[in-house]
Amino acid sequence: MGWIRFWIQTTLGVISAGILLFYNVGGNVGKGSLKAAGLSSGLSITTLSFFILIYSLWQGWLIVQKGRALNSSVRPTRGETSRLLKRGVLIDLIGLVFSVIGYQALAGALTVQAASQVSGFFGSPMVGSSNVMPTFPITSIEMLSVLSNTQVLMAHLIGLIFSLWLLQRIYRPN
Repeated sequence: MGWIRFWIQTTLGVISAGILLFYNVGGNVGKGSLKAAGLSSGLSITTLSFFILIYSLWQGWLIVQKGRALNSSVRPTRGETSRLLKRGVLIDLIGLVFSVIGYQALAGALTVQAASQVSGFFGSPMVGSSNVMPTFPITSIEMLSVLSNTQVLMAHLIGLIFSLWLLQRIYRPN
């Protein structure tokens, strides 16, 4: 089960890292265009949650090593293994909190951006209107930033579920 946790979290982490990298490169290419007002804070929190995910991946690798050690002559103790799993639960909970806060920041910024758009195509004036209020549409790269946050959130959730399941298996009466 440790391998499954490790590889699911790794896959989701690689996808998220790719999207965050793509957003940063794409944001620098289109530097002349304005971005959503609050998107950077949400992405900063998502990046922080991603770094917590990297630590969670290391914890997942340690769980795999403990699982391998069960078949050797130097078996880890129940207390040692439960401390490792509890640390993994705590790390994934912290990562979930940061992911949810980042998600709220991203969704809030994109909601404000969507609500400020006027009818028409890319801020074109309405027929008969003399004043033009420019609006900036929500781009696909901004939607990808929400997807990146969702991937990190899911990776932490998977890690939490597997850690709790393994803790339950350790303390289950025989």
